[in-house]
Amino acid sequence: MKYVPHDYQEFTINRILQSKRLFAVLDMGLGKTSCTLTAIEELIADRFEIDRALVIAPLRVADDTWESERDKWEHLQGLTFSKILGTEKQRIKALSTEADVYTINRENVKWLVDYHLKNRMTWKFDMIVIDESSSFKSHDSQRFKALRKVTKYAKRVVLLTGTPDPNGLLDLWSQAYLLDEGERLGKTITAYRDRYFRPGRRNGNVIYEYLPKAGAKEAIFDTLKDIMVSLSAKDHLRMPERIDNVIKIKMPAAARAKYDQMEEDSILELEKADVVAGNKAAVTNKLLQMANGAVYYEDLIPGEDGELETVRKVEWIHDAKLDALEQIVEDSAGQPIMVFYSYQHDCERLMKRFAKYNPGTIKDRESIAAWNAGKVKLLIAHPASMGHGLNLQAGGNIIVWFGVPNNLEYYLQANARLYRQGQQQTVVINHLLMENTHDMDVMESLTQKKVNQDELIAAVKARIAERKGSSGNK
Repeated sequence: MKYVPHDYQEFTINRILQSKRLFAVLDMGLGKTSCTLTAIEELIADRFEIDRALVIAPLRVADDTWESERDKWEHLQGLTFSKILGTEKQRIKALSTEADVYTINRENVKWLVDYHLKNRMTWKFDMIVIDESSSFKSHDSQRFKALRKVTKYAKRVVLLTGTPDPNGLLDLWSQAYLLDEGERLGKTITAYRDRYFRPGRRNGNVIYEYLPKAGAKEAIFDTLKDIMVSLSAKDHLRMPERIDNVIKIKMPAAARAKYDQMEEDSILELEKADVVAGNKAAVTNKLLQMANGAVYYEDLIPGEDGELETVRKVEWIHDAKLDALEQIVEDSAGQPIMVFYSYQHDCERLMKRFAKYNPGTIKDRESIAAWNAGKVKLLIAHPASMGHGLNLQAGGNIIVWFGVPNNLEYYLQANARLYRQGQQQTVVINHLLMENTHDMDVMESLTQKKVNQDELIAAVKARIAERKGSSGNK
């Protein structure tokens, strides 16, 4: 197929060609893969500026998306690929294979850097592309610590993302560091925090959160403006209509009593414990599980040696969401539906309840092709596995969130599998929300494009206080 880039794609390609270091914040659907490959092809074949490009991406994207995009366009047919994936033996073989573009999953970045260092090899990639750079947002992660050692040896580094700061401005430091070694936002995360943030909640010398100072966001983006380009889909694409439905479900009385008790017990537990992010996340996860219809709990059983062992079990709470989903499936009259779940017990109950529809999952190219061909009527997936790089818009236009995710990036990326350029129908996104539960709190946060554990916990406390107040007035 002949490649005729849109004006915004031409702009992106030129920025990649012009910039030795670039932070490209591109909304989903703007064609970042084709733009980057077009630039790589010119840099290798026409300008002779680079010999090899390394693309770091989520596993499925590294395995399929980049090579598939090459296959689509006539002008890219000369690019050769090697995938540094699989077993160590397979990775070493792929690394020694001569190619233009090498793809690797982000989990193997540390291995790749260590392999070069251990064997005293010169870093062989003169261009590094990080697809979905927000996966390098943690300055403590092994992948970031490894990659920061070698980016300085690359002639060019390009960061691609649609969500640069999904959980706050602190996420930007490590990504910017991979481009300029701290020139703009500071050589250390501490320097960055001191300049743009102030301590929030704390316990003595232990600081649990940092809050941006007044004007910090504007100042940060102004500092990065010479190496950052940002394009929004709404400004450049003719997107299909999108309808967001909120389907409120009433929790059965017995389940409601259990949920209310769990809510109060969890908050009491939280107030007694050292308040750290893990404790807050555990509380919100329990409440979201119960809203979905089941919850994990730990039990002790005798082991083979007679000692008690801890095992994880599932307690059933209700089927109200399953009933609501069944109604949607019946009303859809056979139209394909994509269902996003949150927990493994959700998946198990969905598979069992809707077994007669032969539900599918996305595992490989064949399953993607089957969905896009309309052969899968009910697709059940976790949003973490349905994010970056999957083009699924040909297979359907209906999404159901069985459980709303406590993760903004998952939510945005998963919706973009169907609501994107090329979709021919109105996209309907249904949210199954249990009334007066944590579902409502998370949905409100997602709507505001902000998921903050402190605010979510505050919402739970407010609901408990309101419930007790109402009881006292009766």
